[in-house]
Amino acid sequence: MIKRLCGAGLALAVGVVVMVNVPSLQASSAANQGENALPLGPSGLKEIRTTRTVQPGVTLTRIVRGAKDPALRWTVEVAVPGGHTSPDPDAPPTVLKDRPSADEWAGDLERDGFRPRVEQVTTPEVADYAGGTLGWRVRVGSFGSQSAAKSERARLKAAGYTGTVVYTGWDSDVTAEGPWRLDVLTIDPRRFRGSLRASYGADLENIETTSELAEEAGAVAAVNAGYFVFDPDAGAPGDPAGTGVYDGRLLSEPVGGRPSLVVHADGRGTEITRYTWEGHAVGGDTSLRLTGLNRVPGLIRNCGGFADDTPTSLPLHDVTCTNDDELVAFTPHYGQRTPEGEGLEAVLDAEDRVVELRSPRGGPLPEDGSSVQATGRRVAELTDLAVIGESLRLETALLDPRGRRVEPVPGTDVLNGGPELVRGGRIHVTPATDGMVRRDDPSFYYGWAHKRNPRTFAGTDADGRTVLVTAHGRTADALGLSVLESAEVARTLGLREALSLDGGGSTTMVVDGAVLTTPSDSTDERSVGDVLLIMPRRD
Repeated sequence: MIKRLCGAGLALAVGVVVMVNVPSLQASSAANQGENALPLGPSGLKEIRTTRTVQPGVTLTRIVRGAKDPALRWTVEVAVPGGHTSPDPDAPPTVLKDRPSADEWAGDLERDGFRPRVEQVTTPEVADYAGGTLGWRVRVGSFGSQSAAKSERARLKAAGYTGTVVYTGWDSDVTAEGPWRLDVLTIDPRRFRGSLRASYGADLENIETTSELAEEAGAVAAVNAGYFVFDPDAGAPGDPAGTGVYDGRLLSEPVGGRPSLVVHADGRGTEITRYTWEGHAVGGDTSLRLTGLNRVPGLIRNCGGFADDTPTSLPLHDVTCTNDDELVAFTPHYGQRTPEGEGLEAVLDAEDRVVELRSPRGGPLPEDGSSVQATGRRVAELTDLAVIGESLRLETALLDPRGRRVEPVPGTDVLNGGPELVRGGRIHVTPATDGMVRRDDPSFYYGWAHKRNPRTFAGTDADGRTVLVTAHGRTADALGLSVLESAEVARTLGLREALSLDGGGSTTMVVDGAVLTTPSDSTDERSVGDVLLIMPRRD
């Protein structure tokens, strides 16, 4: 049975260690205001850390920094249309615009009896992005409660405006005094005798909550892991949107060299690296290049594929690129049925012999069998290659940054992520390289990277320990972190290498059957594509 710890049961009151009802919790707590205090808010904020041993070699540290800040308020952030002064008058409504458009919208609001304010939004420079002014936002009202802000939003809606209720503590303002709430799992391979592994559940194409996957596996602890397809219009929900290697098997291709977290069952040698890949369907002396692995043909979530993908072959986060001409391979791990649609599918048995040619494509696979689906112009190529009764091998491989083939062994898992946060012990944030910067849509970077959100990130320290961190967010009781703040926290925690995993509503940590994070989605704990599990010792 999964237990949930939230609200007062999870919070640690400032200056007081609250012992929550978690098995084996040990009173090893201290106020931390020294050089290792988290770099969040003004210096000197009270910070409480509570540490307990989850199992030999695994510790859980809870960090609460600061307290509820009376200067932080609830407000309504109004969507700004393009307007006749915008460089793009046909642009859809968005949060940030140029100053003339924001001023024009504020004028309309004033004429309708509201009291708007126009605020400039600037963002810090990071490793591959100069930052600066992202744009201007329009906000209405300043309230001491969320309910009052919701009432104002209802009044705005009745007048024909669109807005979102936000808390000013989510703005990444360095003067905010908190609170911040983080949970940190540290795996020391010198004493760890369990196993560290990834899981996607029964099959790739379905989603389950982190707590469900932890319970099914009998895990001692778990965190959500990589980005994945969430919307059916973007592919098969649950499909990893980037590298996915599980127990040594490559089941999902990388996204254009974005960073990945590599872990091993014994907890040793965890690393962050950037992979690409290559794949081929081979029959006789002929080889055809694959464009995808275990995903719906034509839909490339987060992009980063091939030159003929639209609109780009570069990584573009939370965007689904398209391609009408694809050759996508499927393994038995995908699901009960392969995707249906126009095109051709060569179905292979466990001995890699072609046993069926399906058109339209889609259907069940033989036991331990596989298939390759072709769409558009690739149909003719597969028609010439696939012959009933003949051999057709599917070959895939990861490539390291030097282009060398990497052969993961059983016990190795690779999970997609990004951006990088820390490299070589220095802050090294890479949102532009990894597709989080949209030059024509600063509102995306504003909401995704600049503002505070729940975050999950992982990395390694100088002692070779694997560290998994979740930061609560999107509430007045837990502000969350910006991407840059995540990097600063990771470095302060001693990480030499770190990257961001999926965050927001996906952020979840489970320890000893208890969900530690307060879900930020209105529907409670979000289902995810895959998780990282800490398994107990098995004698």
